[in-house]
Amino acid sequence: MLRYADYDIVFQEIPDEVTLAVNLSGCPNRCPGCHSPQLQRQIGEPLTEEALRALLARYGGSVTCVCLMGGDGDPQEVGRLAGFLHAEYPGLRTGWYSGRAALPDGFPIAALDYLKLGPYVAARGGLRSPATNQRLYRLEADGTRRDITARMRR
Repeated sequence: MLRYADYDIVFQEIPDEVTLAVNLSGCPNRCPGCHSPQLQRQIGEPLTEEALRALLARYGGSVTCVCLMGGDGDPQEVGRLAGFLHAEYPGLRTGWYSGRAALPDGFPIAALDYLKLGPYVAARGGLRSPATNQRLYRLEADGTRRDITARMRR
């Protein structure tokens, strides 16, 4: 079961989107220099369909995207919840900042509109750094990934 520690409305995580960023806990990546080490522990509340409905009832009219941030101890649950959001809220886009180098086999990628891959490497910086190893993709309807990382530096 996924747990979330907190959330915020943000304008910088996904280009051209007003994003409800939900910070998941239980991140197994343990990236040196992690900017949110508290999220490595299992803390917070269960992230369920009901919890997402409550968040969107509160903020839904002002957001265009829900992005699950980290916490990929259960990637299939991330995919399932993203699929729920697509089915329940047509037109709402979904994203996942995974921290993984690659998606696990069988991940339901069609449930996502955006995907960030790559562990955080402090010496290379995050998405805004030209030297970053991380990539942000827009996932197209035909299954292709369009690298939009450069848009983070504008």
